[in-house]
Amino acid sequence: MIGRQMQDALNGQCNAELYSSYLYLSMSSHFLAGGLPGFANWMRVQAQEELVHAVKFFDFVGGRGGRALLAPIEAPPAEWPSPLAVFEAAYRHEQKVTGLINGLVDLSLRESDHATNIFLQWFVTEQVEEEASALDVVQRLKMLGESRDGLFMLDRELATRVFTRPMA
Repeated sequence: MIGRQMQDALNGQCNAELYSSYLYLSMSSHFLAGGLPGFANWMRVQAQEELVHAVKFFDFVGGRGGRALLAPIEAPPAEWPSPLAVFEAAYRHEQKVTGLINGLVDLSLRESDHATNIFLQWFVTEQVEEEASALDVVQRLKMLGESRDGLFMLDRELATRVFTRPMA
């Protein structure tokens, strides 16, 4: 049985993951409107990943005898001044999520909730990948500078990203 404080914290993380999905969908829409379908695809795939993360938290809480409670999801921003600004915001967001996950790990250790700690280790590893992925695009956009040709080529590359459902 999951403790009340851990249940509430995991429900909060479920909400944060749903917000992440909203944020990345908003970024995808921004890129579509700006004529960058590859960038939009990258963000849409990211949104799908975040939705899977939310469901993992939802299922885990229920599977431990707790109650998954859904809260309102804050509306994300809709506009950014440049593709670089979008990816810098995505990178900062992933850093924030990493902090949230680390806080959950700390709570699981304080409560000696070993099952939750084991569950969270997947997310610890996932956040390393999430940050690296966003940072890679940030660095590449910085290298491109104002190159429209480079932006076009990167857009074509980002269009090849596909969603792969993580193993159970």
